[in-house]
Amino acid sequence: MLVVCMRYSRHQMEAEDILQDAFIKVFEHLEQFQSKGSLEGWIRRIVVNTALKTFDRKSVTQEQIGIDPAWDTPDTAPIGDMQLHAEDLLRIIQTLPEGYRVVFNLYAIEGYSHQEIAEMLGIQESTSRSQLVKARKYLQTQVQALQKVAV
Repeated sequence: MLVVCMRYSRHQMEAEDILQDAFIKVFEHLEQFQSKGSLEGWIRRIVVNTALKTFDRKSVTQEQIGIDPAWDTPDTAPIGDMQLHAEDLLRIIQTLPEGYRVVFNLYAIEGYSHQEIAEMLGIQESTSRSQLVKARKYLQTQVQALQKVAV
């Protein structure tokens, strides 16, 4: 569950704080677990919800970032044969601006729909989609930069 927390935090200590808060909630509400699904899935949902509550809901739509607008143009260059390890990819995801990172994690990793993300974060579905597109493009740019360094 610490890995889940790391996806939503800026650094290790923040992830540990989120995890601690989440496990307090798990133990406080353990009697609510009904054994209809997996215990891991139930705990994961609590961890994700706790991580989301640590961020201001407005930060997703009001986030100001200093990214060059040129990266927002379509680029069809293939990534190539570069091999990324999970740690490398997690590190790149950690560099995403907070709003992008939260939406990317909820959609691409946790499997929530844009409608669910919009409800969770109090934003429009279109905002969720936009944040995801920008997050993917940002990640692509970062991977391509790593590829250039590797070559």
